[in-house]
Amino acid sequence: MEKQLIEAFMERMRQEKMRKLNNYRQQNAYIQKGKTLFTGSSLMENFPITEYCMNEGLPIAYNRGIGGYITDEFLAAIDTVLLDPKPSKVFINIGTNDLRVLPNGEDWLAHLSANYRAICGIIQEKLPDARVYMMAYYPVNSAALAAQKYPGPMVRTNENIDKANRMVAGLAAEYGFQYIDVNDGLKDENGELKAEYTQDGIHFDAAAYRTVFDRLRQYL
Repeated sequence: MEKQLIEAFMERMRQEKMRKLNNYRQQNAYIQKGKTLFTGSSLMENFPITEYCMNEGLPIAYNRGIGGYITDEFLAAIDTVLLDPKPSKVFINIGTNDLRVLPNGEDWLAHLSANYRAICGIIQEKLPDARVYMMAYYPVNSAALAAQKYPGPMVRTNENIDKANRMVAGLAAEYGFQYIDVNDGLKDENGELKAEYTQDGIHFDAAAYRTVFDRLRQYL
């Protein structure tokens, strides 16, 4: 019974991702090309960057994040979520959902690195004039995460996030992109995501996004 519930949940997630992707595909036909694009998974999808930019009188920024995406899915959908808007600036934060136990025993960091390298290569080839900002992965709050009682070993830890961030910084330097870390205002004295910024240990509330936006403003 539990297996059936998990399979049903995963199918609902797959359908929801496809719905969002199809919506973005239609929207891309009407947006202004050559603007700023934010793309990635749920932490990017939930970022109200378009509204912030409008309210602050900043250049247009579109959001093409899709919650739950791993880098495999991002690569499969890269035309819609990154290339088709032909952005002049790209802010990308994809891969935290790759911090997980892989079913075939593959090393998660090696898998993430290979996929992110492929993403960088596609951007470099297809959008050679775009300014690319590869964002550091955000910290988590370990206590709030533990309270969620996720099954299996917890891979998405701040220690592993630091490892992944070093990998992202290295790729950014290799491809001539810019690595940016705007996490300083999000962390407590122990390097954890501040408890007041999250309910589940991962996702942000509005105050956390405002903290991120204030640190991103210089790049917009």
